Amino acid sequence: MPKLTTSILVVAVILTGMNAVAFHPDAPPEVIPSDDGDIAIHPINHATFVMTWNGKTIYVDPVGGVEPFAHFDPPDIILITHIHGDHTSSETVSGVSTDSTLIVAPTTVADKLGDAIPGEMAIVANGESLERAGVQIEAIPAYNLTEDRQGFHPKERGDNAYVVTLGGSRIFVSGDTEDIPEMRALKDIDAAFICMNLPYTMTVERAADAVLEFAPRVVYPYHYRGQGGMSDLEAFKTIVAANPKIEVRFLNWY
Repeated sequence: MPKLTTSILVVAVILTGMNAVAFHPDAPPEVIPSDDGDIAIHPINHATFVMTWNGKTIYVDPVGGVEPFAHFDPPDIILITHIHGDHTSSETVSGVSTDSTLIVAPTTVADKLGDAIPGEMAIVANGESLERAGVQIEAIPAYNLTEDRQGFHPKERGDNAYVVTLGGSRIFVSGDTEDIPEMRALKDIDAAFICMNLPYTMTVERAADAVLEFAPRVVYPYHYRGQGGMSDLEAFKTIVAANPKIEVRFLNWY
């Protein structure tokens, strides 16, 4: 894979501690309808999941080695949000990617993966978008606002969240972020994967408040294991219930 941009010095990598992968191959997938067939969601662990739609397979932040992905077709597309070890694994990406895989990532991830990964690297910066075989991908900024958390995800590093459009259905993947204006300004989101863990991202309360503002039809809490254990998902659901049009669904991430 050719490197398409100049390297950036990555000063630190924050790891949130990878536990055993939670994926259960016999579990039925979560289904999100679209105008061109159902989108199947398969949670793997923490921030990692697989989407399948219309004969296409998309891996989101694949980590944990190749074994969790043995039950899936090789990825047509890999989306990677940022460089931290619970989102980027050179070993995993190298093991699952093929020469025909499109890897979508910010510059810092491309630098971390290097040149030896099979596939095509598409560096997409905040605010940019691309389309491949009916899959539309828009990169949304992802960063911390709180002063004592900005070192984890500084705005200037250019981490990505993504809006992925499949068959007219718009799916938001938050990556690691707080409740930034760019997320609150999202429109017409059918399903949203929202992080909430401390000290790396945002509190349950701020996550819920942001969800109430941009009002996705369905919201999936994910990436909710932090230094203090698991975030309070029931508290999140209770706050979001202020808008009965938003459905909160829990998946098995751990």
